[in-house]
Amino acid sequence: MGRSPGAATLDTEAEAWVAAQVGGALEAVFETVAAIRADTETLLGRVVAEGRRPASADLAALRPGLHVHLTRGELVSGVGFVAAPGLLTDVPAWLEWWQSGADGEVRPLLLDLDPGQSAYSDYTHWDWFALPRDTGRRAVAGPYVDYLCSDEYSLTLSEPVLIQGRFAGVAAADVYLRHFETAVLPLLRRLPRPARLVNARGRVAASADPAHLAGSLTKGPGFGELLGAGRPGAYDGMRLVPCRGVPLVLVLA
Repeated sequence: MGRSPGAATLDTEAEAWVAAQVGGALEAVFETVAAIRADTETLLGRVVAEGRRPASADLAALRPGLHVHLTRGELVSGVGFVAAPGLLTDVPAWLEWWQSGADGEVRPLLLDLDPGQSAYSDYTHWDWFALPRDTGRRAVAGPYVDYLCSDEYSLTLSEPVLIQGRFAGVAAADVYLRHFETAVLPLLRRLPRPARLVNARGRVAASADPAHLAGSLTKGPGFGELLGAGRPGAYDGMRLVPCRGVPLVLVLA
């Protein structure tokens, strides 16, 4: 027997509520990213107004604000600005990046970005950089093992930084996957169907569906296009519900 229209309506309402709650949990992190973006654009705009190109030393002015974001953000484990190659006059690439340790101490990320020696010198192909650059929109990348910063399974939330309308890099924040799962898995488990969250690439960000683990890929439609439309849809027996305001899709088997 099929389910009654009333039961289907309740399911739809529950899905919409969970999607909204997930969106709210990540929106707080995106507010941090937006604040970093605004501070960085202001700083870079001031340097350009002085008639010069920025250098890595100019980015030190961001540090007090980054430290505050790390101490106040409940889910945030790392924050900063990642410069587009060629932006700065004195170095080919740069991460003005700070993270909090297990002891709560705020520390800088110190990397060798020499193209002749470092495996991390080209970060432009990673989703947290490429998606904002290519789409002009905020992005959720991962989960992935963050060998660059923490060696932790993480998500990175990022937004493009512009200077005079041109892409200058990304503002970003890291969230450990274990902290994200603590926040969202109780929500997913309230739904009557196995549920998972996927990003614009179809990668599972968190899952209460044992058939689809975090980090795996979900085959489906263009999830980025679905997020752009902002309306629920269906594909191959799955129900797809965009999370309000953030680039994740709630997928129900």
